[in-house]
Amino acid sequence: MMKETLLVKHAVGGRTFIDSGKDGVSYQWKQAGEATRFLLSVPPEHVQEIMKWKDELNVFLFQEQEGKPIKKIWYYVKDGPITYDAASAQLTIVAQSKIEYIPDQFSAQL
Repeated sequence: MMKETLLVKHAVGGRTFIDSGKDGVSYQWKQAGEATRFLLSVPPEHVQEIMKWKDELNVFLFQEQEGKPIKKIWYYVKDGPITYDAASAQLTIVAQSKIEYIPDQFSAQL
């Protein structure tokens, strides 16, 4: 069984706006050609800051399977649309590109 955690962050090392593992935010994602569409159930109080920084967002998925190293997928939003429907409390983020990697396979070599 795979465990997955989603993060929405300002820039790469910046502030974390959403951590599905800590915030209890439910989400779905779907690949649509080169883009990836994320649908998140987010309370309105979280949305203002996200929308303020929408041009600088990154989405990360951490996928864990027993007996395997964690796979990290970094999605860069770029110019992808970000919208919020207050009636359904649904945030939609469309990421334009992604990079998949296994952090354990990278090491600093001098």
